[in-house]
Amino acid sequence: MSVNRLPSSGRINRDVPIRLRFNGTYYLGYEGDTLASALLANDIHLVARSMKYARPRGIMTAGPEEPNAIMQINVSNRSEPNPKATETYLHPGLIAASVNAWPSLRYDARRLSGIAQRLMSAGFYYKTMFGSSTLWQKVFEPIIRRSAGLGKAPSDPDPDVYDHMHRHVDLMVVGAGPAGLAAARDAALSGARVALVDALPEFGGSLLSQNRTIDKISGMDWVSGVTSELETCDTALLLPNTTAIGYFDQNYIIAIERRLDHKGEASTPANVRERLWHIRADKVILATGSHERPLVFSDNDRPGIMLAGAVQSYVNRFAVLPGKSAILFANNDAAYEAALDFKKAGGDLVAVIDPRQEPQGPLVEELFATGTRLLSGHVVTATLGVNRFKGVNAAPWNGHAITGKEERFEADILMMSGGWSPAVHLFSQASGKLRYDAEICAFVPDIYGQKECSVIGAANGDFSLNEALRAGSRESIKAATAYGKPTRKTARRYAVEEPDTGVSEACWQVPAQNPADQGKLKQFVDFQNDTTAADIALAKREGFDSVEHMKRYTLSGFGTDQGKTGNINALAILARQTASSIEETGTTTFRPPYTPVSFGAVAGRFVGPLTDPVRTTPMHEAHVKAGALFENVGQWNRPWYYARAGEDMDAAVRRECKAVRKGVGMLDVSTLGKIDIQGPDAREFINRLYTNSVTNLKPGNCRYGIMCGEDGMVLDDGVITCLDDTHFVTTTTTAGAAHVLSHMEDYLETEWPDLKVYCTSITEEWATIAINGPKARDVMERLNADEDWSAKAFPFLTHKEVQIGGVMARIFRISFTGELAYEINIPARYGLALWSHVANVGQEWDITPYGTEAMHILRAEKGYILVGQDTDGSQTPQDLGLNWIVSTNKPDFIGMRSHARPDTVRSDRKQLVGLMTESPEFVLEEGAQIVENPDAPTPIPMVGHVTSSYWSEHLGHSIALALIQGGLGRKGEQLHSFSLGNWHKVTIVDPIFYDIEGAHRDG
Repeated sequence: MSVNRLPSSGRINRDVPIRLRFNGTYYLGYEGDTLASALLANDIHLVARSMKYARPRGIMTAGPEEPNAIMQINVSNRSEPNPKATETYLHPGLIAASVNAWPSLRYDARRLSGIAQRLMSAGFYYKTMFGSSTLWQKVFEPIIRRSAGLGKAPSDPDPDVYDHMHRHVDLMVVGAGPAGLAAARDAALSGARVALVDALPEFGGSLLSQNRTIDKISGMDWVSGVTSELETCDTALLLPNTTAIGYFDQNYIIAIERRLDHKGEASTPANVRERLWHIRADKVILATGSHERPLVFSDNDRPGIMLAGAVQSYVNRFAVLPGKSAILFANNDAAYEAALDFKKAGGDLVAVIDPRQEPQGPLVEELFATGTRLLSGHVVTATLGVNRFKGVNAAPWNGHAITGKEERFEADILMMSGGWSPAVHLFSQASGKLRYDAEICAFVPDIYGQKECSVIGAANGDFSLNEALRAGSRESIKAATAYGKPTRKTARRYAVEEPDTGVSEACWQVPAQNPADQGKLKQFVDFQNDTTAADIALAKREGFDSVEHMKRYTLSGFGTDQGKTGNINALAILARQTASSIEETGTTTFRPPYTPVSFGAVAGRFVGPLTDPVRTTPMHEAHVKAGALFENVGQWNRPWYYARAGEDMDAAVRRECKAVRKGVGMLDVSTLGKIDIQGPDAREFINRLYTNSVTNLKPGNCRYGIMCGEDGMVLDDGVITCLDDTHFVTTTTTAGAAHVLSHMEDYLETEWPDLKVYCTSITEEWATIAINGPKARDVMERLNADEDWSAKAFPFLTHKEVQIGGVMARIFRISFTGELAYEINIPARYGLALWSHVANVGQEWDITPYGTEAMHILRAEKGYILVGQDTDGSQTPQDLGLNWIVSTNKPDFIGMRSHARPDTVRSDRKQLVGLMTESPEFVLEEGAQIVENPDAPTPIPMVGHVTSSYWSEHLGHSIALALIQGGLGRKGEQLHSFSLGNWHKVTIVDPIFYDIEGAHRDG
C-alpha cells in the first residue's frame, strides 16, 4: 500500500490497481486516482520547477486551477505537453515526466543564483530590448525563447481521431455539482432538451470532497439518485469529463469532452479521443463553483504548501493523507472544516494560524475542542525547507504590521486558504460585468451580457449548499415552464445538514517583520509565472498601474490557470499600491479557453487531405476525361487548361484563346459564388452594399456591381440579377463567396437588423456553363430552337428562364471574355449531362473547352479586373477607372464616405493601367516593379507594379495590367520594369486592349 493512502473510504476503485511511471520511477495508484493524488499517496510532493526562477514546486490544488504540477504525459507521437497532474486520470501504461527541469527535477542546472534572480524582475524581457541590439539578438532573445514555454510538442503526426459535435438545447447547465444537478433535474423531467456538462468524470462537484447530508441521505447518494433520474430522460444530454471552455454571444457554448484519456485506449474513427461540442442554448445556467485562493506570504511556494480545500479533496475523494502532520493558515471557517477532516482521517494538526483577531463559529469551537493550538491574530512570516515544506515561523499582527516575536512550528504540509472566489470566467467571456462583494472578498456576477442566462450557487458568491440547491430548483422550474410541461410549480425544499462557515476577513499580503525586507521577499501571487508581490509594486512604480498593463508587465494571470488562483490577490495588492479600492482597480479580461484544449480537438477530422477540402464541380468527371490539368481556386479544383497530344501549356492555352475569339468555347464557371437574396427589403439591402444603384433594375435585367469595405476599398465584384422585385441573385468571385456572404450576414445582424432580407448561398445548387465566342448564338439556337436568341430579343445584361435539354435553366447574357456570351445555370444534378449535351451540340462549330488560364488572358485583353489579383485591398473603384460604377445619387452605401477622404482622392494614388512592352514577345513578370528612371541612385523609387501579365495570341503582343502612381493621367508615358534580371521599357496604355467599343460583347 502507498505510504499516504488511507485504508478505506474515497471514490477510488481499490479492485483495480494501476502502475504508473513518473520521472523514470514506478508507483502504484488505483482506478479513479488522478496523477496528483497517486503521487501524493506515494509521498511525492516535489513535482516541478517554476518557469522563471526554477524554484522547487509541488502540487497545490486538486483541480483545473493547478499552477505548478504541469506534466509531459506519455511518449512518442502520443506525448502531450502541459496537462495538469490534477486533471490527468490514471490509466494503464501512464508515463509522466516533469517539465522545465534539467538534468533532473531535484538537481536543476537552471536554478539561478540570487543575483540573477534579482535581474529577472517584472518586465525584464522588455528591458533587455532597449539596450544593445546585438546583445538582444545574440544573447537575450535566444535565451528567452529557449526558456519560454513548458512541455514539448511531439514532432510526429497525432495518431488519434477527434470529432466536432453540434447540438441545440432548451437549457444548458454548466457544472454538475449540487446546484447544477438541481437546475437540470426538473427541466429534464418535464421533457425540455437539457445538456449538463461537468469537467469531472463523475457528477457531484463539491459533494465529492465534502461530507454533506441532503434529505437524510449522504450527498453522493443524493447525486446518484438525481443522476439516475436524468438518465431516464431521452431529452437529457449528460456529458461528464467535459469542460465548457468558451461562452459566446447568443448562448453559444463550446465544450471539450475527453473520452479516452482516463482509459488509456487508442482512438479509432468510431471511438474518438476527444469531442469538441458546439452547443446553442435558449437558456444557460452557470453552476461553475468557485476556486480557493492562496495566501501571499514569504516563500509560500514550497512543495507541501497546499490549498486547504485541496487537502480536503485528497482526504475525502481520493483517500490520501498528503502528510502525517499539518499546519493550517487560513482566514475563513470553511478551511477549518478541511483541517478537521484531515485530523479525523488520522493526521496530526499541529497548529491553526488565523489572521483574524477573534475567529468565532461552530467549526472554530469544534477544532478548539480537539486540543489543537489556535493562534488568532497571527500570520505566517516564513516557511522552512527547500525541496519539501518542513515548518513555518508565525508572529502576531494587527491587520497591518507584525507586532510581536516569531514562533516556529514544524509539520509535513501547510494547508492555506485565503477564501473562495466564484468561477466567473465563462460569465465574463459572455460580456458579463462583475462587482466586488466585500463580504466574501471576491468579485461576483452583476450585469449579464446574455439574455436568458443565470449564475447560481458558489459561482454567484452563494456558498450555502441549501441556497444553492434552492436556486438550482427555481431555475429548473423556470426552464421547464418555458420549454416543457413543468412537473412542479414551486422550488423543491431540501433538508440539508451543513456546517456554518461564517465570514472571512481579507488578508491580501503578509508584511515582512522588517519593513526594509519587504521588496526582497519572494511572496508569490501567480505561481505559474513566478509573479511576486514585489513585481506588482515594481510595475506600479514604473507606470504600469492600470490593471491590464500590470498583467502584461508582470505576467500575473497569464498561463494555463488564467488567474484562477492568484487573480484577486494581484488586484488587491495593486489596489493598495495605487491607493484605490479593489472595485476601482477592476479586473483583467477573462478570455477563452477556460482550460487548455488540444489542437487535435480544434481541428477535429479536418486534418490531412481534409485540412483544406478539395471541392469539385458536377462536371469534374468530364474535365478529367478531356485531359484537363487543374489548379486550386478557393478550395475548388478548376480546369487550368486542356492539353491535347503533343501540346505544352502555352500551345494549349493559345488554341483555347483562339477558339473563343474566332469560334466558340465553353467554360465551367460553377465555382462562381452565387447568393440568393430575398425579402421585401432586398433591393434596399443591395443598394447599401454595392457602389452602384439597383433602384431601377427591372426583373429580367442584370447589372455589374462593385462591393467596397468601410474603408472604400474594393472588396469583391459580380453580377446582380433581378428575378423579381423582392428576389435577386448576385454572383461573387470564386474565392470570395464565403467572405461576401459573411459580410452580408454581419451587416444584417449588427447594423441593419430592421431589414427583412434573407441571404442563402446557392453556389453548390447550380452548375454553370459559359458559352463564349462569335458562334455562341448558333450553339444556343441548336440547344433550344424555339427561343429567340437575337441581340434584340436577348440583349447584353439580361436574364431569362428557358428549357435546355428538357430542364428549366437560368440563362444570363453576361461576358467575362468580351465576346458574345451566355451563361447557362442548371440544377447541379444535371451539370454533367448538360456539359456533354453542349459539347455534342457544339461539335459543328468545333466548340472547345477552355480553362482558367485562357479565361485570364481573355479577360485581361478586355481590361476586366480580377479582384484579388489586380487589387490587394488598397484600391478604390476610382483607382481602377471605374468611376462610372460609383453612384452619386444614392444617399449612402458601404464605403461611400471613405471615397471623399483626402487620401482616396489624391491624384497620385496607384491606378490601374495597361502596359505594352517595347519588345512584343517579352512577357513581364507578375509582381515586377515599375520605375521612372532605372539609373536613379539606389534605393530607386518604385511607382507601381505589374498585377497581370500574359502573351496575347489574338493581338500578337504581350499585354499587362499594372497599378501605377497617377497612372490614369500618364497614358503614353514610358517607364521601366525590372523583370527576369533585366530592365525593360514599357508604355502606359489604356487597360482595354481589345474591342473597346464592345461590339463583340453585344453581339
